[in-house]
Amino acid sequence: MLKKNLIANYLGQGWVALMGLAFVPLYIKYLGIEAYGLIGLFALLQAWLSLLDMGMTPTLSREMARFTGDCHTAESIRDLLRTIEIIALAIALLITIGVALGSDWVASSWLQTESLPVEVVMQAFAIMGLITALRFIAGVYRSTIIGLQRQVLFNVVNSILATIRSVGAIAILAWVSPTIQAFFLWQALLSIVTLVILAIVAYASLPRIDRMGRFSMDMLRNTWKFAGGMMCINFLALILMQVDKILLSKLLSLSAFGYYTLAAAVAGVLYILIAPITQAIYPKLCELHSREDEIGIAEVYHKGAQLVSVVAGSAAIVMILFAKSFLHLWTQDHDLAAHTAPLLSLLMFGNLLNGLVHMPYQAQLSYGWTSLSVKVNIIAVLVLVPSIIWVTPRYGAEGAAWAWVILNTGYVIIAVHFVFRRILSTEKWEWYINDLILPLGAGIAVAVALKISGIGRDGIFSQLTLLTLAFLITGATSLLCAGRLRRQLQKTIIRYCNLYRTNVGN
Repeated sequence: MLKKNLIANYLGQGWVALMGLAFVPLYIKYLGIEAYGLIGLFALLQAWLSLLDMGMTPTLSREMARFTGDCHTAESIRDLLRTIEIIALAIALLITIGVALGSDWVASSWLQTESLPVEVVMQAFAIMGLITALRFIAGVYRSTIIGLQRQVLFNVVNSILATIRSVGAIAILAWVSPTIQAFFLWQALLSIVTLVILAIVAYASLPRIDRMGRFSMDMLRNTWKFAGGMMCINFLALILMQVDKILLSKLLSLSAFGYYTLAAAVAGVLYILIAPITQAIYPKLCELHSREDEIGIAEVYHKGAQLVSVVAGSAAIVMILFAKSFLHLWTQDHDLAAHTAPLLSLLMFGNLLNGLVHMPYQAQLSYGWTSLSVKVNIIAVLVLVPSIIWVTPRYGAEGAAWAWVILNTGYVIIAVHFVFRRILSTEKWEWYINDLILPLGAGIAVAVALKISGIGRDGIFSQLTLLTLAFLITGATSLLCAGRLRRQLQKTIIRYCNLYRTNVGN
């Protein structure tokens, strides 16, 4: 099941990422860079309002995974789902009303618009609130499906919906109305459809019982500690990851903020490469922990960590070194690429460092341990927020990006040390050396060699060839230097070769 989920996550989330990014140049073409800045603000709004989740959906996902390990009855798990559903519906209503009431202030007092009328920004912001509320509720069902390890089904559904959402948005802008209001209205319609479909899939994935699920205070009491820890972690993580965008949305013009939004969106693709790994492995770690299988946990952990280094690491290395070439090929806009490339390189570097600590973080959560992440993130907030407040007015967006890089360097070098003091205590140096240093070091070496070779400096075809070679060679080299993955690949090749010989012999 783990392999199927992992493959499905990569295919599904890769397709979703492609749908999300492929049409960005067209969004900018039809809407303009200033209106595209509002799409960046929408992502920021969703991130901050997810705090109202209060740790419910990660708790639900964990408990659904524990249900597959026989830690819940069918009745109790349905009661937990119904309890979280009711709370999520109430919060979603508050989100819709609150954002609508605040739209005037945001449009007139916070954002620095140049050509967009205040009324247009107000309308767009109010629709953003409705979409955020709908996606907030949908997150309950998404967590249910993922926790039950029905990730193949989830990715099929999600990919189809993502295709309709992205292609439909372009059709609306091209043939109906090239306005930001039309864009967000289409997103709202698809959010309703997504919510209904995910609810049906989630309930169909649970075993049937003789009664309906019920609101249960007992279920809340049994999970409140983990949920509270997750709420604190999410709150601090949002401060750490979004404070730069909050400051920049105020300090920069909306068009300048649009360039930063574009760089952040491309750099954020790295998490789409990491999420399929953690999404497949986290429920498995929870299941193994519920069965007290420490050897199995270590094996799955290291394979996951090496996958992060090979897949996300090789992609990040290429994007850091060839950011301008990629942006120019993608947008066919030299000025846009020149403005965005330095930011993309820095943000991608910071995201890579952040992504490397995802597996230690998933291991903590599988053990039900949240206090370390809370403590580490409190310290990081106390250091980072004043630093960004000081550096942003002086050095602009690039200063904020450097702060992100420095923060995540501290996570990799310092914070992870405390994880291995309590769990997987004999695995630290294997993680550093075999899971990180060897695959990443090899990838960096070949990518730098390609960079200084001079290949692909002129012409679209030569640049495309260079980027393709860089991705393939960097990924292959990293894979060869990741011991567990290399051995797994060798076993798989040998098994298929033997199967082929057997079939030919028959």
